[in-house]
Amino acid sequence: MNWTRLEQTNKQYNACDLKMTSRFENKVVIVTGAGSGIGAATARRFWADGAKVVLAGRSLEKLQRVAWDLGDNRSFSQSCDVTSAEDVARLVNGTLAMFGSIDVLVNNAGVGSLNAFLDTGDAEWHRIIDTNLFGVVNVTRLVLPQLLARKGSIVNVSSVSGLGGDPGMSAYNAAKAAVSNLTRTLALEYGRMGVRVNAVSPSVTFTEMNMPVFEQYPALLTALLERIPLGRGAQAEEVASVIAFLASDDASFINGVNLPIDGGSSASSGQAPFI
Repeated sequence: MNWTRLEQTNKQYNACDLKMTSRFENKVVIVTGAGSGIGAATARRFWADGAKVVLAGRSLEKLQRVAWDLGDNRSFSQSCDVTSAEDVARLVNGTLAMFGSIDVLVNNAGVGSLNAFLDTGDAEWHRIIDTNLFGVVNVTRLVLPQLLARKGSIVNVSSVSGLGGDPGMSAYNAAKAAVSNLTRTLALEYGRMGVRVNAVSPSVTFTEMNMPVFEQYPALLTALLERIPLGRGAQAEEVASVIAFLASDDASFINGVNLPIDGGSSASSGQAPFI
């Protein structure tokens, strides 16, 4: 493994590295799981694009570290466990009290799992499904009335693991597949009411959550990167930029899409290369 390349790919950014725009000026965006990884990068991206950003996650300390770069006038951190209806209600009420409206919801909060099917017990299934699926349901259910009033947008963070199977990831695959299909259903139900619902489906992305796995199993990372035509994993900022695009007016006629962010791996038929 070329660890120098890995370290470069995993470069950390702050808001000052991003080009400032007014694409989301006067818009209010909630990002769940915003304390690290794709969520943190997404919060920074929307803030750089002029939005008022609400960072939600289980660790208030992590959220505040991300928000430190953004400043208090357009950012707000709220501790929230998306599996708790009470926490989600506090998140929505706190957002409305702070900013008065909600225009965009990014359902990013999630947890991983790596176990053979017969080694995955009930507690692990509930942990994965409760966060990755019911977390999306809980937050969307309470935010959606606000989005309907504002003709807003939802972007769910699914995974390429929600578009196909992976040995050893049955619970995660099932949860993300449900998120992908929930995205399609909500897009059909609420598109005519002015709310667009899309999802991104990243493949290998270097984040705080999965870096320990790659460091423990370097052969796994090598095998994963060999399947990606671009020859590398994604930076969290690359995923964040697609999320912001899907939520923006530039994507005004995109609805119900599960967009792979995979460096081209889904372009393959799955067969071994002929040349």
